[in-house]
Amino acid sequence: MSRALSREQELQRTSRALRTLSGSNRALLRLVDRGALLKEICRVVVEEAGYGAAIVIRVEGEAQEVFTPLAMFGHETAFQELNDAHWFGAEADQSATSVAVRTGSPCLVNNIPDNPDVPAGWREFNRRHGFGSVLSLPLRVGGRIYGALTIVAPEPDAFDEFERAPLEEAAADLAFGLETLQARERHAATEQAMQRLMLFDPVSSLPNKAHFRRMLGDAIRSASDTTQPLTVIRLAIDRLQDVDVILGSSIADRVVEQVARRLEAALASNETLAQLADAEFAVIVGGSGAETGRLAARRLAEAMAAPFEMEGIQLDVRLVCGLAVFPGHGGDADVLVRRAGIALVSARHQGTHIAVFNNALDMGCVRNISLMADLRRAISNGELRLYCQPKVEIGPRQPCGLEALVRWEHPRKGLLNPNEFIHVAESTGLITPLTYWVLEDTLRQAYAWRAAGIEQTVSVNMSAHDLRDDRFLERVSDKLTTWGTQAGAIEFELTESALMQDPAKALEVLNGLKKLGVRLSIDDFGTGYSSLSYLSRLPVDTIKIDQSFVRGMIADPGCAAIVKSTIDLAHNLKLHVIAEGVEDDATFDALGNLGCDAAQGFSIGRPMPVSEFGAWLNRQPYH
Repeated sequence: MSRALSREQELQRTSRALRTLSGSNRALLRLVDRGALLKEICRVVVEEAGYGAAIVIRVEGEAQEVFTPLAMFGHETAFQELNDAHWFGAEADQSATSVAVRTGSPCLVNNIPDNPDVPAGWREFNRRHGFGSVLSLPLRVGGRIYGALTIVAPEPDAFDEFERAPLEEAAADLAFGLETLQARERHAATEQAMQRLMLFDPVSSLPNKAHFRRMLGDAIRSASDTTQPLTVIRLAIDRLQDVDVILGSSIADRVVEQVARRLEAALASNETLAQLADAEFAVIVGGSGAETGRLAARRLAEAMAAPFEMEGIQLDVRLVCGLAVFPGHGGDADVLVRRAGIALVSARHQGTHIAVFNNALDMGCVRNISLMADLRRAISNGELRLYCQPKVEIGPRQPCGLEALVRWEHPRKGLLNPNEFIHVAESTGLITPLTYWVLEDTLRQAYAWRAAGIEQTVSVNMSAHDLRDDRFLERVSDKLTTWGTQAGAIEFELTESALMQDPAKALEVLNGLKKLGVRLSIDDFGTGYSSLSYLSRLPVDTIKIDQSFVRGMIADPGCAAIVKSTIDLAHNLKLHVIAEGVEDDATFDALGNLGCDAAQGFSIGRPMPVSEFGAWLNRQPYH
């Protein structure tokens, strides 16, 4: 009778183990998240299989000393007591769960209340709660011990070999399920990170260009439905490239990040901020027309008033803003972004902080794009023409040099003056190839003039872009060598504003040019913001007083005072002085009375093709 009863008990125990395995597999098939899976496994162990209690423990810490219950079912008060007692202090590492996670093998403890090998604290705890035996099954996830599934039975001799096999299989399946969930979580985290990279800028954490266009599209639809305007503001950090070159990209990134934070702090409740590029942001101003949009742009620009502290250096950051308004400037996100960009470019060219789009700007942009393509072709197709304008010494009124100028013989538009295409060259990177063309043709012409007995210093204009060309000095040297140009026969003219874009680089290049033997001149003097201490260190020979002062000096005492002080300053620095824009004899004579050295302007000679310079020279009385 006892053998039959024992066999029946074995079948019952094997059956409950199989029910545990079956229920666990069902849970694994439906697994959604870790918490739900573990809770369902514990429920199956108790409710469906009939065990006393079940708990899943997570083990962490360098020495696997931190136990965290993740799910439990049955005898929750006992598990809570166990948790509150911190697993009985010094006896914690002698529990079945501790042994299982430490050894990586199942740990079975039978007849717990009367087992002398079980510490007294554990015996008392199990006797009080009616636990006769415990089986702890380690959960190995990703090659490491993750924790354990611990099952408690009231019988003192539960979990024989037939019962253990399905339970160990269920634990192995559970570990596989946990590993699958971890892989899903990693995949989801990766997808989330990729999605964030696709929608947000990594430096500022602001919505990026793609995200901004979606937000703007939604804002336009909402504004259209409610018959409300909105403004798009594009804000660019002026001269961030200089910070990158001089202080490094990490400092430039920090500037961008801090600008983003200041803009965020300055936003109104109806404004949305995004980052379009490394140095450019955009703001949607809801319910805003042109007037309120302009006020918003001014507020955001003024948020940069305080300097930025970077590596012990105080940096002044300036924002340039371009605005476009819905519906007046368009009803499409791409159109508004583009037109705000056109206004931004216009603000830069005008030297202002803020510009609002208008149709004339768009037409000008189209013309500029067309001219850009044509100019690129013109440089290599022989469409450029070399012109010159003479200079004379004021005292003897004797020719003392000439300035090389360029004209463009456009196949459709005819002869174009520099003011019609130089700004296009500067904004598209074509200005330096244009400078090289003028220099090459000037040296060729100077060689021909020398052969004809004409010895005149020829001035060639440089731009700020030329200063940034690493090969500029080398190419100038090669061209001078090619044409055998004598020292002092060539002079480079550079505007004061171009010098101040990067004073250190300008000084380096000017010193290099001086070593090549060329003369140097500051053009349009008086219109920039250079300091006297900086000017005194430049290796220049000549200062050209800007024509805006020269033309007004007869009627305007203020202009006359500026011209006189400039002449005195230049002579104190032992520099030659040329006044440009001299259009009448009265101005010429007044300059002579002030001690000006030389003059250039229409009263002396208008710009002319270089082929006509010889004839002009022969007409001069003192030649």
